Amino acid sequence: MRLSNTVLALLFIVLASAMLAMTTTFPPFPGQKYGPSLFPRILGVGIIVCCLLLMIRELRSGARPPSFRIDPVFSQPYKLVSFLLVPGAIVAYLLLAERLGFVPTCFGLLLGLMLWFGVKKLTALVVALLMTALLNWFFGTLMRVPLPRGLFMQLLQGG
Repeated sequence: MRLSNTVLALLFIVLASAMLAMTTTFPPFPGQKYGPSLFPRILGVGIIVCCLLLMIRELRSGARPPSFRIDPVFSQPYKLVSFLLVPGAIVAYLLLAERLGFVPTCFGLLLGLMLWFGVKKLTALVVALLMTALLNWFFGTLMRVPLPRGLFMQLLQGG
């Protein structure tokens, strides 16, 4: 699928605007100037600014009008599945993380994606394990984000 930069930029502006709107529902942390909405807001504004710059650059270049066409590469099933796996992994995470927990969900998705994209088995296993541990430490400990504990932690804690 080929989209012009203007069409993609407009799509991302809509998504970033939705993200900014959602941050208004985040509760503030008592006694702190900054709450959980700060980082998503910075990210959302950054996305919108970059998209506007991309649109301006395309308009100045005199590119042809915004268009949409399906790339012939997607007629190959393997490439279509590869394209759909990344957003599919995000949806799978959203559906599985609460039930299974962050650690097994993250590890399984990372390992599965790397194996699908041709990473050697041992390398995929080590990287998935290290990245899961790093992400768990970064978000769970350093950033204090309450990660889903799920069935995994219940089994570890014996009930």
